[in-house]
Amino acid sequence: MPSLVRLTAMLIGTVFALASLSAAEPARPNIVFILADDLGWTDTGTYGSQYYETPNIDRLAAQGLKLTRYHNCQNCQPTRAALMTGQYGPRTGVYTVGGIDRFEWQTRPLRPVDNVQQLPLEKVTIAQQLKQAGYATAMFGKWHLGDNGDHHPSQRGFDEAIVSAGKHFDFNTNPKTKYFEGQYLADFLTDKAVDFITRHKDGPFFLYLPHFGVHSPHQAKPELIEKFKSKPGVGGHNNPTYAAMIYSVDESVGRVMRTLDELKLADRTVVIFSSDNGGVGGYVREGLKQAGDVTDNAPLRSGKGSLYEGGICDPFIVRWPGVTKPGTTCDVPTIHVDVFPTFLEIAGAAKPDQVLDGESLVKLFRDPTASLKREAIYQHFPGYLGAGSGSWRTTPVGLIEIGDWKLMEFFEDGRLELYNLKDDIGETKNLAKELPDKTRELHAKMVAWRAEIKAPMPTPNKDVKDVTAAPSVQKKAKRKKAAE
Repeated sequence: MPSLVRLTAMLIGTVFALASLSAAEPARPNIVFILADDLGWTDTGTYGSQYYETPNIDRLAAQGLKLTRYHNCQNCQPTRAALMTGQYGPRTGVYTVGGIDRFEWQTRPLRPVDNVQQLPLEKVTIAQQLKQAGYATAMFGKWHLGDNGDHHPSQRGFDEAIVSAGKHFDFNTNPKTKYFEGQYLADFLTDKAVDFITRHKDGPFFLYLPHFGVHSPHQAKPELIEKFKSKPGVGGHNNPTYAAMIYSVDESVGRVMRTLDELKLADRTVVIFSSDNGGVGGYVREGLKQAGDVTDNAPLRSGKGSLYEGGICDPFIVRWPGVTKPGTTCDVPTIHVDVFPTFLEIAGAAKPDQVLDGESLVKLFRDPTASLKREAIYQHFPGYLGAGSGSWRTTPVGLIEIGDWKLMEFFEDGRLELYNLKDDIGETKNLAKELPDKTRELHAKMVAWRAEIKAPMPTPNKDVKDVTAAPSVQKKAKRKKAAE
């Protein structure tokens, strides 16, 4: 009998020990990643706008950490490929949106590198890794990496996925999903997000909410447009419809935050808000158009489609209770390929069997003054993006950023531009000739990176002899040659 008592006591002790151990292990945090579309660096109150109203995004920043030098690609699709794979464009082949003939590069001296228009199926997504780690996964909104068949997000690691982009009213969804007449897309997507959070409150879950707002066509709820019609514009921010679109995205952020609060999930959920590329503005200042910018990215130079900071620098806010310190900022250069390894570390998930080009930002979340292991961030764009009327938002170009320094190489003529972003955030003074040693140092590092990653370069366009000729003249010459 004594032995039976001792055995019983041992079993009870083991059960209590296991229970205590389980209680001591912190629950893996949920991850909510909200991505706006075409929202510029200064298009929220917390990043400086005095016209747009974003109380919920501002509150998220006040409760968490704000990155001031976070970068994406110059337009939508390559950013999303980098976010989902943790890889730079030369590894995925996704550099822009659509095929290379979307813009008339035939009038330019280089032939662009062919663009991959759907994320290759052999690439492992962050959703696949988190799902493998036991997370429920969902995506509602703009996928932009192949919307059908095996490329649909429901086949790329998301348990639930509804794709929609292109219109803000009377929109289509894939798969076809009912919504009430007149509903605004941002509200529909948020309904789905809130429902997913509610059904998976026991966690852990990964919610990816990539809004189509504030991408064109610029459409907003009438009552919100009225809200901004009488408000005086400030600093290139003055469009009531665009302001109303931003307000709807902000409302979505607020609803997600409120749902987390009501379900008592906020303390164990990482919430991140960002955008996919720079804002659609700065073109008038850049001399690319006479008038009509919908917004402005000042003090940053240029806008979407450019590799100047106005085209690639985006808001990035993270709230992680107990990890990020409320109201803090971090000015370490960061980039889209960092998101994948960051989510892996947050979730304790395994690294996939593919190269990851970024570095986890968890260290910065904990200490904004910390340093990352890597030395530089890079961009490689071997194509063209037009701006209309024979002007170009960018020609083929690459860049490297190390600390305060940024070097750009324009592939058509080999032109180099060097900027000190700490002293000249607007990239107004090219220091390449003034600082030749620094220019050579950064250029050598960029060339070495391109060789290491096997980045393809655009090739000569042998049909164009005079790149200074007007596009209409070049077209006429090309037609004549074809006729011959």
